[in-house]
Amino acid sequence: MSSNLVMAPIVRNRVRDLRIDRGWTQQQLADAVGVSRQSINSIERDRYVPSLPLALTFARVFACPTDRLFWLEEKQ
Repeated sequence: MSSNLVMAPIVRNRVRDLRIDRGWTQQQLADAVGVSRQSINSIERDRYVPSLPLALTFARVFACPTDRLFWLEEKQ
């Protein structure tokens, strides 16, 4: 086993910041992207990584590139 193991990156997001900037509730965003409010909460808390289609839907709803919403962060 190699001691140079690469840690898997984790996905971070700005969904909460962009939602708050627009004055939207979690439910309003959930309705806009077609998921439950609980899913929005889990995404905002980095407990759930959205699928690619859902990430693209967020980008469309927020009218910004996906890499402004989601990015990879190396685990420490």
